[in-house]
Amino acid sequence: MTREEKQEIVQSLTEQIKEYGNFYITDTANLTVAKVSAIRRKFFEQGITLQVAKNSLIRKALEAAGVEVPEFNDVLKGSSTILFTTVANAPAKIIKELRKTGEKPLLKGAYIDSAVFVGDKQLDALVSLKSREELIGDIIGLLQSPAKNVISGLQSGGNKLAGIVKTLQERG
Repeated sequence: MTREEKQEIVQSLTEQIKEYGNFYITDTANLTVAKVSAIRRKFFEQGITLQVAKNSLIRKALEAAGVEVPEFNDVLKGSSTILFTTVANAPAKIIKELRKTGEKPLLKGAYIDSAVFVGDKQLDALVSLKSREELIGDIIGLLQSPAKNVISGLQSGGNKLAGIVKTLQERG
């Protein structure tokens, strides 16, 4: 690989790190071409970009993107595949699904909205993360529930008040 090719890869990785903001580093070593193609297809269907790169190039791209993650120094060894995503938990869900049929891909680490997750043991934590849309939906639901309670209280109170007025009117 020429120096220019390496620079192009680093530049591409840097742009993707900045664009997506979330990425996973996995190990897909020793998998057959068919298996890697199937994995790549699954990720592509969910809008996740998969790229195999040398660890030194990933380090340079992280540095160029201004992402300082010293925890990844031990992670970036052996074969590495980097996954870029806008939905924080999507790759974790797919990895967990793929692990039902094999031991790989292994999670080396993940960078989600400046939070760092290192090691395959973090997979369950990543799966349970809520996406931005889910969090916004939860917040809107929480904000709406007190207003709904007040409105229903006023409506039922109004009915009671109208009943009391009507009863008093009939008595008088």
